[in-house]
Amino acid sequence: MCTTTNYLAVDLGATSGRTVLATFDGKSIQMREFTRFENPQLPQGGHIFWDLPHLYNEVLRALKKVKAEGIQLTSIGIDTWGCDVAFFGRDGQLLGMPYCYRDPHTDGAMERFYADRLSQQDIYQRTGIQFMPFNTLFQLDTLRRSRSVALQNAEKILFIPDALIYMLTGEAVCEYTVASTSQMLNPRTGDLDADLLKALGLSREHFGRLVQPGEQVGTLNGQVQEATGLGAIPVVTVGSHDTASAVAAVPAEDGHFAYLSCGTWSLLGVESAQPIITPESFAENFTNEGGLDGTIRFLKNITGLWIFEQCRKEWSAEEIPADVNELNALCLTSKCQSLINPDDPRFAHPASMAAAIREYLSETQQEQPQTPADYVRIIFRSLAARYREIIEILRRLTDVDIQRLHVIGGGSRNQFLMQFAANAIQLPVIAGPQEGTALGNALVQVRAAGGVKTLAEMRAIIGRSIELKTYLPQAAL
Repeated sequence: MCTTTNYLAVDLGATSGRTVLATFDGKSIQMREFTRFENPQLPQGGHIFWDLPHLYNEVLRALKKVKAEGIQLTSIGIDTWGCDVAFFGRDGQLLGMPYCYRDPHTDGAMERFYADRLSQQDIYQRTGIQFMPFNTLFQLDTLRRSRSVALQNAEKILFIPDALIYMLTGEAVCEYTVASTSQMLNPRTGDLDADLLKALGLSREHFGRLVQPGEQVGTLNGQVQEATGLGAIPVVTVGSHDTASAVAAVPAEDGHFAYLSCGTWSLLGVESAQPIITPESFAENFTNEGGLDGTIRFLKNITGLWIFEQCRKEWSAEEIPADVNELNALCLTSKCQSLINPDDPRFAHPASMAAAIREYLSETQQEQPQTPADYVRIIFRSLAARYREIIEILRRLTDVDIQRLHVIGGGSRNQFLMQFAANAIQLPVIAGPQEGTALGNALVQVRAAGGVKTLAEMRAIIGRSIELKTYLPQAAL
């Protein structure tokens, strides 16, 4: 007779966070959203930060609710976005708020690093990571150049999920999948690259010990136990980078697929047994991030529904329906055929996203949008067209026989984007699970507790637990 076990998945995104209670009965897993909260960017002193104490307090609030409901937890796991770090002093205290990756202080950071540190080609050979100005390597170099007091006094530099683990347990770790997003980890050695650390004036001791997904790294410390009323609950590293957890939740039965983690970012790629670091992958700016069981997530980061959400903020209540599904459906009322490149730098953090779209279309001599419906159609079709381009490149750079696209994350609920994608790539699009990140987080905890043994078993559980929807290519919308 199988005993039912409970797990708390802490899933923090770039706009909101939540905790999810996962219950496993030995065959299937049930997910219940436990708490939800905002994760607003904090503008202060000309920069943009994350309010890490707020996130920590929200985790404590969830743990207090666990106690109030009499739930017996097996473990806790935390996943977040990548790249950003928090600094802690010798006394273990947080040294200021962590910088947000959307802070423009890293504009031009890559070029400055190439000029007097290491070349772009050398960095890629060492890390295999896509070049983006907010990668941890360039964030830390920017702070070094600006003589950041927090960086100068840091005893520990921890990625955001690792920082929260440290605050909960007192254990300083460096989880592999989130560290792989930094452009500081060498996928061949499986650890932070010594020469890149030297170029930053940092040592390996600044970072926690490297751990893999599925390791119990500690238990709730005495202060947290007292604050929540819980005992020494184990804290387990999951795929601490949210995309690693999400990809673990792809319900694939074989390896003939590409995956798309669809949300603020669109992350499109395949699973590989080895890093793919070639002149061609360098030229196409593809990334090799860590996954479960030693796999590599060979993928491309694409600016995703961030563009849609930023436009949505600019429209008045009189212009658009309040319900997001009705807003999405407006794409069918437009005939606008204009397209943008979602990865154009002007869409990273513009003062006005709608104005940035108009500027791009003006420069490329395309039809200008007149209504919100036009903007929605342009964004969805442009994302789908970009998916087609990336899949074509994946076919050229890898030996994966891509026969379908699995879409995970909140964007999988958008039936119009999913249909545009199926039409663009001319392959079946399998949408779901919508809550892939929290599900992958929870299943890694289940595996750590001995509930399942392999990634294939985890994915089989998802197939039994989650309803999926398939979109087939059809006549153009």
